[in-house]
Amino acid sequence: MTSAKKSPECAAKAQTCDAATIRFAGDAGDGMQLAGAQFTLATALAGNDFRTLPDPPAEIRAPAGTLAGVAGFQIRFGKENVHTPGDALDTLVAMNPAALQANRADLSPGGLLLVNADAFDISELHKAGFAVNPLEDGSLQSFRVLALPLSQLNRQAVASLKLNPREVERCRNFFALGVVFWLYQRSLEPTLQWIGRKFAKNPAILEANSRTLKAGYHFGETQSLGPVRKIEGACRAPGRYRKLTGYEGLALGLVTAAQNARLPLVFAGAPSQPAANVLHLLAEWKHHAFRLLQAEDDLAALCMALGASFAGALGAMATSGPGLSLSSEALGLAVATELPCVVVNIQRAGPSTGMPSNPEQADLLQALFGRHGEAPLVVLAPCSPADCFDTIYEAARLATRYMTPVVVLADLHLAQGGEAWKIRTPAELSAFAVQQARAADRQGNGTSFEPFRREVRLARPWAVPGTRGLEHRLTGLEKEDGTGDVCYDPQNHQKMVDARRLKIDNVAHDIAPLAVLGPDQGDLLVLGWGNTWGAIRSAVTRAQKLGRPIACACLRHLCPLPKNTEEVLRRYRRVLVPELNTGQLLMVLRARFLIDAVGLSKVQGRPFLIREIEAKIEELLTVE
Repeated sequence: MTSAKKSPECAAKAQTCDAATIRFAGDAGDGMQLAGAQFTLATALAGNDFRTLPDPPAEIRAPAGTLAGVAGFQIRFGKENVHTPGDALDTLVAMNPAALQANRADLSPGGLLLVNADAFDISELHKAGFAVNPLEDGSLQSFRVLALPLSQLNRQAVASLKLNPREVERCRNFFALGVVFWLYQRSLEPTLQWIGRKFAKNPAILEANSRTLKAGYHFGETQSLGPVRKIEGACRAPGRYRKLTGYEGLALGLVTAAQNARLPLVFAGAPSQPAANVLHLLAEWKHHAFRLLQAEDDLAALCMALGASFAGALGAMATSGPGLSLSSEALGLAVATELPCVVVNIQRAGPSTGMPSNPEQADLLQALFGRHGEAPLVVLAPCSPADCFDTIYEAARLATRYMTPVVVLADLHLAQGGEAWKIRTPAELSAFAVQQARAADRQGNGTSFEPFRREVRLARPWAVPGTRGLEHRLTGLEKEDGTGDVCYDPQNHQKMVDARRLKIDNVAHDIAPLAVLGPDQGDLLVLGWGNTWGAIRSAVTRAQKLGRPIACACLRHLCPLPKNTEEVLRRYRRVLVPELNTGQLLMVLRARFLIDAVGLSKVQGRPFLIREIEAKIEELLTVE
């Protein structure tokens, strides 16, 4: 079924909105991630632009009802372009007191608070840190509270079905989702179809989830829980769109790059979060021709990927900050052997295990410099979930063209988040041909092959083992220029170090210049990288509408930097660099260009809010 007709009273109360931000919150077992994902699907099909932020708990089995066990899923959607998951919440769904305690500070005054009143008993209140029931003490009077007996209503909806108590309770999230569907006039049909596919082999569960979803929707209608909110679809370029998470973008980008380059893909990974999700996604896509290897740790995974590259495949792996540290020696080997390899780092808050389910941008200096010896490589960073596809596609192109490892710095915010993505045809993607060495590439009298004789870009030939006439030795020891023979000559080492560095510098000739949104010169440039870009762009756009002479730019290529980076920075009186670290890109820019840039640091395990960047912009513009 689709959504039911609204009563005249509800239709009269309908509010037209430009955008809204919703967060579903509850225990890890309450299905909030699932509810959020289904709301996102319905929103995408309704034509809205959106950005999501799943927020799973760090503890695997935190005690139920405690703050440590709260899971969330946030979505902002609207008729205009949406670049962040939102700042303040318009609607908060809290399935228990702990979810309310953990999230109520983010709910806007006058915002809608939908809570499961059945969960607010003495035991649950005490576990969440409430001395008294917040539904009764007036502390929530600044919100519009809908305290519904969701557990009881859910049980009534499925009473005629033969389910055990645990199966009944697991349907509550769909009752709450049905209410939110009615409040925001989303169609039930996409979720009903999903339920039909998901539980096709279990008719009782299929019927239970379908019933309670419909019951929640009709409860909202019959009880006049409105006003309902109406958000028109976004104006998008023609084409086919889908919801794409950062994880999906990384996986799809790798597969697409390998296919377009006509290379076999070999992906290696260790079963550790959060990077293992890329491995899991690829494992589900059995119709694609690639090889997956599960390694015992991240160092082994990188060595496997590097071995695949040596054998003529596109080798790739995914890790997180601790795994990148463990793999630093193998990355040095990749630089020394000059083999193409793509390494994805899903950054998380550290040091050590830190906050493993929270994002951070603190691995930049490690990616740039965290290896022994002079070991330069290419470093890229996507700026949105959908940009993960383009960035890793670009990483594969540069890795194979310049015979170098490439590190892609994503993070949990981008990897878990999702947005609307226009599906491209192969013709719309930039093609890149990979030229591997042939027997005709032998030099001299035709009997020798020089694996380190460089072409104009300073890339060496990619010789696949087993090719007749291209026999060569490849180790981590320093090599003689051209022949690749082991060589300890001081002048040769200087030459090889310089060549490897200049090769990476040459990549700057093959990438797009730094683009600026806003005036070409002015009082302030806000420069970001990675997941800060959405909040930066939104904050600067708002300031520009107020007539502020400011601009913003995003660095996707962090090593080497675009050729025009210094020129762009010097056209503005001040430069602001927001980062989810203590100022790592700021340090690089100040050291390299002697630019008196200003940093805005945040290390709370949460992405920037738009208003935080707006406040810093105002501060800088009011200081002479």
